[in-house]
Amino acid sequence: MQNEIQQIEHQIYELNARLTELRKSSEPEKVENYTFRTLDGETTLLELFGENDKLLMIHNMGQGCRYCMLWADGFNGFVPHLESTLSVALVSKDSPELQRRFANSRGWRFRLASHGGGDYIREQTVTEGQTNAPGAVIYERVGNDIFRKNSSEFGPGDIYCSMWSLLGLAGVGEEDWTPQYNYWKQPLKLDDGGLNVL
Repeated sequence: MQNEIQQIEHQIYELNARLTELRKSSEPEKVENYTFRTLDGETTLLELFGENDKLLMIHNMGQGCRYCMLWADGFNGFVPHLESTLSVALVSKDSPELQRRFANSRGWRFRLASHGGGDYIREQTVTEGQTNAPGAVIYERVGNDIFRKNSSEFGPGDIYCSMWSLLGLAGVGEEDWTPQYNYWKQPLKLDDGGLNVL
């Protein structure tokens, strides 16, 4: 059985390498310069590129989605590495104030912007027909023109959240585990009397 596991792992590695090659050669599609809200006022898609010519735009469903929180928690550690080669922004429908409060509670370092459920997410969604689906889009800038290069959906078991691979290593599947905002468990007896526990 170990031999079969290693063979499948090798196939997955080769498929991921092939996927990267296909994405390199995919045809970009020109998009408009969408507007977003931030704590500092309005910003545009072009401004989110900053000094880079590539932008990773993370589509997050907002603070009401435990799964989106899980993905963003995982990406957060990679932000400095990613920003060495491209810009990174996380967008959701939540207001800029709610985004910042939730990001601070999680220790996120992303640039944040709110699409507010408007044209951007309706036209740039990663899941056709949806207006609040999780995923990521890579945009490229050429002068003042913006092109959508690649995109992908997020979901349990995908290649973007290492949590699923680590759980799988332990034989735990998506049907066996659901992410939570925190994992504190109330003891049977609290030394302080246990009143007003939230």
